[in-house]
Amino acid sequence: MADEILTETHGRVRVITLNRPKAKNSINSALGLALVAAIEELDSDDGLTAGVLTGAGGGFSAGMDLKAFATEGPPKGFNDFLQKGSAKPLIAAVEGFALAGGLEIALSCDLIVAAKGVKIGIPEVNKGLFAAGGGLFRLPNRVPYGVAMEMELTSDPILAEEAKEWGLVARLSEPGKAAEVALALAERIAENAPLAVAASKQVIRETRGMSEEDSWALQGPLLGKVFTSEDAREGPRAFAEKRAPKWTGR
Repeated sequence: MADEILTETHGRVRVITLNRPKAKNSINSALGLALVAAIEELDSDDGLTAGVLTGAGGGFSAGMDLKAFATEGPPKGFNDFLQKGSAKPLIAAVEGFALAGGLEIALSCDLIVAAKGVKIGIPEVNKGLFAAGGGLFRLPNRVPYGVAMEMELTSDPILAEEAKEWGLVARLSEPGKAAEVALALAERIAENAPLAVAASKQVIRETRGMSEEDSWALQGPLLGKVFTSEDAREGPRAFAEKRAPKWTGR
């Protein structure tokens, strides 16, 4: 893995760290491509169930590297991550700030853990831009319409405590403890069957706004994959034998 990304494995959880602290972990092409590679490794490893995405140096991410953008154009790989995210559950562990594309990175994750006092916002309009990395349509799915509209049009951030009240942040931590809290949450998720967890995530995310008819149709193909898996046999067997299941992700 490139120096721009650090990874650690804790059981069935992979911790991925954006590692450009001097640039507030802003995304240039090197970091964007390394992030995509790290997510591909997470998704392709049957031994992993979930991931935690965090930033080095006491901050999450300031989003796109504007200096690099001015000379090189949009960072390679960044839009790939923003649009596709990960197949497995991914938790953003946010310290310091999640602003502009940094918040859009967090919104690409499934859950957000943020330290108290963290600033969260999409201030692109005060730079002559707009939040084109998914923030304009993902944020209103996480907070009320008026909150999202005010955040975007004023460019003013909110604090993690307010974001928790609106449901944008799943859990608050003390400063410096976001990654620790996120890892504990990911490890709790990883106690469950990997294929079932990934399928549950997919159904919840992709059926937002769908009719029930379309939701049933989307869910249908997942039944065969999950209910005929090795893990689907292991779960009931472990329950009957009164032991912890041994998941394989197959």
